[in-house]
Parts: sequence; structure tokens; C-alpha cells
Amino acid sequence: MSSRKQYDRELKNLSSRLVRMAVKSVEAVEHAMTAVKTYDKALAKAVIHGDDEINTLEREIEQRCLKLLLMQQPVASDLRQVGATMKMITDIERIGDEAVDIAELALHHDACAIPQLREDVIAMASTACEMVDAAVTSYITDDLSLARSTKGRDDDVDERFVRLRGELGQHLLSHPQDIDEVVDYLMMIKYLERVADHAVNLCEWVEFKLTGQHKDAAMF
Repeated sequence: MSSRKQYDRELKNLSSRLVRMAVKSVEAVEHAMTAVKTYDKALAKAVIHGDDEINTLEREIEQRCLKLLLMQQPVASDLRQVGATMKMITDIERIGDEAVDIAELALHHDACAIPQLREDVIAMASTACEMVDAAVTSYITDDLSLARSTKGRDDDVDERFVRLRGELGQHLLSHPQDIDEVVDYLMMIKYLERVADHAVNLCEWVEFKLTGQHKDAAMF
């Protein structure tokens, strides 16, 4: 096998590992939210313990990226893919961290005094996870249009965050006894907003991979 074919094979393997890591992180958020919805403390603990696998994948991918940069003289497109991958795994790892934070909140609850707000938070989580899935799909398929349209969905998440924050505040004014639960849900929606922000970052690195530009600034 020629060195170029071997290099291309390694690049493909790199993409597969990134996808695996992203799937694990999105599943962690989804499972954490399921634990919130069903008061499943065992599932919440599984999310927390499962974060080690995501962290291990991050280290493995990072090492593979560095190895690829040293294997041969990479062309510009190779450098962009490897560089984008190294940046993306940082955001993917942080999505896993947000899932752990949500799971830790899920351990506190055995009932919900604000069921409708809880359903709205779960819907917010679905949108954020869809954004991450779309960002990773754009990376795999080199779909610049998908990456850019996915970034635009962050406005919806931000608007939902502001609305839910206001509704939680209003609930607290009339139900001060629910302060602990309100604070937990305020933290939860902040974590979910961050998941969407990480999805935006992923899309921006896909743009870099495909165009050499990051946040409208040419890099190479």
C-alpha cells in the first residue's frame, strides 16, 4: 500500500473515531435528560461513569492527529482536516461534560413541581442534540450548507433559553418553596445552551476544514 493510500486510510479512521465520540456525547446528553424525565438515578450515574470513555476517545484521537501530522508532508486539505478534528474533539468532550452536569442534577429529584417547564427543557435538549448531530453529519459529508444552516438554529436555542429563564423566575416569585428545583433547572438550561454553542463551534470548524476560513478569517 502506498504511503498516500495509507494516509487516506488513517484520515478515514480518524473521522470514524470522531463520529463515535460524538455519538457517545450526544447519547450522554439524551440519557441525562431521560434520567431527568423519569427520575432514573441509575441512568444518571451511568452517564457520569460513562464520561471516562469519552475522555479516553479524546486522548486517542488527539494522539492519532499528531501522528498523522508527522507521517508525511501533508497537503493543505489534510492539515485542515486534522486541525479541524483536533479542535472539534475539544467541543465534543465538553458536550460530554455538560451531560455529566445534567446527570448530577438528575440525582437530586424524585418529583417535579413544574412539569410543563420540564417538558420545555426536554424539548430544548432535543434541539441542541439535533444541532450536534447535524454538525457531525456536515463534517462526514463535507456539507458546507448544512454546517451553516445548523449554526442558524442556535438563535432558536438562545430564544428558548431566555424564555425559560424568565418563566422559571416567574415561577419562583409565586412558589418560593421551589427554589432548589428552579435553580437546578436554571443550571440545566444553561448547560443545554452550551451544548448548542459547542454545536456552533463544530460547524465553524467544518467550515474551516472545507474553506480554510474560520469565523470569516482566512487561515490557510
